Amino acid sequence: MNDDATETRPRRRRMLGTLFGIAVIVLVVDQFTKFLAVTLLEGQEPISVIGTLAGFNFYRNPGAALGLGSGVTWIFPLIAIIVFAGIIMLSRKLGSVAWAIGLGLLLGGLFGNLVDRLFREPGFLHGAVVDFIDLSFFICNVADIAISAAAVTLVVASLKGIELDGSDSKHPSTVGEDTHG
Repeated sequence: MNDDATETRPRRRRMLGTLFGIAVIVLVVDQFTKFLAVTLLEGQEPISVIGTLAGFNFYRNPGAALGLGSGVTWIFPLIAIIVFAGIIMLSRKLGSVAWAIGLGLLLGGLFGNLVDRLFREPGFLHGAVVDFIDLSFFICNVADIAISAAAVTLVVASLKGIELDGSDSKHPSTVGEDTHG
């Protein structure tokens, strides 16, 4: 008596647990490191860690990546909410560990920066995102790194043929098996 519905529910719960667990971890680590950055780095000189390659440099980013869009900061929370709704809709079909990890990283990163947009100065929907990890060509934060890692994870999963539901598009007989991770 091993029907698909009995196997699918626990698998789906594990996938959702992975997705939301990763999102919560990313959000907590992001906000904690931003708290440390505000406390320890704001108003201080940049700190070099690996010569000019990497270090810590406090910056309140009013825009998106590379400071773009600083005049329309209200739009970033709306985009995050739309992406969140999309992830919730996609999660109904979730059956792949790789997709759960990628979507969890994306969700956690989006929420990390959304918290800044909503609750940091200069005010609600216009808050500047705290960036402090200086990689010489740009300054970012943990949320940004999670979003980038999500993009890489989802692209690699797609290139390997791993579908959202865990099936393998290169081998159609493996529906729900998530043979690639």
